[in-house]
Amino acid sequence: MSESNYPIGTQGTPWSAENKQQWLSKQTIKRCYQSQVLTLVDELKQQFDIEQYGALDVDPQRYPLYVIKSKCWQETKPTVLVTGGVHGYETSGVHGALRFVKTKAAQYAEHFNLIIAPCISPWGYETINRWDPAAIDPNRSFHADSPAPESAALIQYMNDHNIKPHVHIDLHETTDSDNSEFRPALAARDGKTNTNWNIPDGFYLVADSTKPMPEFQKAIIDSVAQVTHIAPSDENNQLIGVPLEQFGVINYSARELGLCMGFTDAQYVTTTEVYPDSPTATDEECILAQVAAITGGLDHLLSIDIANNL
Repeated sequence: MSESNYPIGTQGTPWSAENKQQWLSKQTIKRCYQSQVLTLVDELKQQFDIEQYGALDVDPQRYPLYVIKSKCWQETKPTVLVTGGVHGYETSGVHGALRFVKTKAAQYAEHFNLIIAPCISPWGYETINRWDPAAIDPNRSFHADSPAPESAALIQYMNDHNIKPHVHIDLHETTDSDNSEFRPALAARDGKTNTNWNIPDGFYLVADSTKPMPEFQKAIIDSVAQVTHIAPSDENNQLIGVPLEQFGVINYSARELGLCMGFTDAQYVTTTEVYPDSPTATDEECILAQVAAITGGLDHLLSIDIANNL
């Protein structure tokens, strides 16, 4: 564990509007949402319904927001929400969601209504950022009167269409840049002292402490273990400073923290965490791990016949 300062602001003092603008001025476009994400969404329109649910005010033409929905939507089926790119820099979350739709979703659409929001934070995707342009973390902003337009847009869409998922799987990564950039930036923004955590070497899950559903989480871990390694706990039997609930799983208070996985009343929820910086992992392996997380969770629910127990 180590402390790290940040080059913007005064240590111990929360950022001013000027500091936030200084931070924003240092952000640059590093990859293309249109060519890397929207072209893949467009390829899916023959098999799935594609709906635009908003656009980011920072550049509405550049950053439209889309969901992908199964065509055979029926009120009698349980609904599954898959979200990716809440943190735009977490690449396999975006491409894992899209890969699931392309390769696996059709076989589950018979049993579930599927709705996938593959890239909730496209500005963050292009600039490889955890925050949005206002230095707000979308994954702490899934609550009423959200200050993050990325979060607010999805909440509004779900409310407007009265979509009440029974399952929500939110796709994330934990990266080495969490310690080198994002945690130091967070501490500087909030005027606090930063203490880095140990980055887990491998895949793990964050469950909701109010509805942990341990068998559901275990089924996902077992599925992902066929694709990539599961993170062992540290010397304190913790992952990212949180006690282990079971192998590869920790619990957070999702709604209290404003996490994406906590904004609906879904019974089965989880947040995946892939480790793309592992020396033994590839980009493709990380994408496949995200797909395996979704299919592992859904296969478990089919095995317990969730559709007949609603």
